[in-house]
Amino acid sequence: MTETAACVGSFTAVKALWEVRIEKINTELRKERQFRQRAAGRLTLVWEERVSLTKLKEKVVTEDGRVILKIEHEEWKTLPSCLLKLNHLQEWQLHRTGLLSNLKKLYHIDLSMNQFTTFPSVILEMPNLEWLDMGSNKLKEIPGNIDSQRIPKQLTNTFLHNRHPVRMENLHTLWLQRNEITNLPEAICSLTNLSTLVLSNNKLQDIPVCMKDMTNLRFVNFRDNPLKLQIILPPCESEEEEEEQELYGIQFMHAYIEELLSRKENTGNNIATINNK
Repeated sequence: MTETAACVGSFTAVKALWEVRIEKINTELRKERQFRQRAAGRLTLVWEERVSLTKLKEKVVTEDGRVILKIEHEEWKTLPSCLLKLNHLQEWQLHRTGLLSNLKKLYHIDLSMNQFTTFPSVILEMPNLEWLDMGSNKLKEIPGNIDSQRIPKQLTNTFLHNRHPVRMENLHTLWLQRNEITNLPEAICSLTNLSTLVLSNNKLQDIPVCMKDMTNLRFVNFRDNPLKLQIILPPCESEEEEEEQELYGIQFMHAYIEELLSRKENTGNNIATINNK
């Protein structure tokens, strides 16, 4: 009986030992498989990146001494990491790539210090946009349709068409300093929530009369523009008042528009007098 018990005990001990060894071997095999899978995954990523990099290099061109990456009609959702390896680039031109097309929830965009010559159309389709900085670019104009969406032809005679759904209706801050903008479309006056508008260092020659009705506008800057009229504001009574006048620019804008309307009225009266003679 004692021998039987000892035999059973020895068998149990051996069995437990082998189970531990088998589990250890299985664990090592699993780790090896996982390592191989990770290695294969890394190798795949490396080759995919090399392929992407090769394709991108084919799109690099030189124009007027500038090294430019030109990409058009490719449905990008993110920028490929291999772009970081093209460190000799001086300019990116990404047209109709779909890169921003799905980012409808963006409310803050900074595109300053680039080479934009026009507003990216996709920005006009971002209903939640509140803050936009496109300063220090090469913009020539603000799009005339910045305020209203395109309406399908079948709705042209409907009430909906007459309402002109407002684009960028949530926009309250717009930075456009240091561009080449020559005039402002009247459509900008439809951005009723706009409170900050910076247009310094452009090529503006006039201020739209309709801007006098932008009641939410609190800060506006027209400094360093070749405006047609020279406006001299009345002297301030204190340094604080002078600083506020310089900072906000609202008083200058209204004074400019008032002078512009006055001159137009005088011109009209002079023409009428000449015609009566």
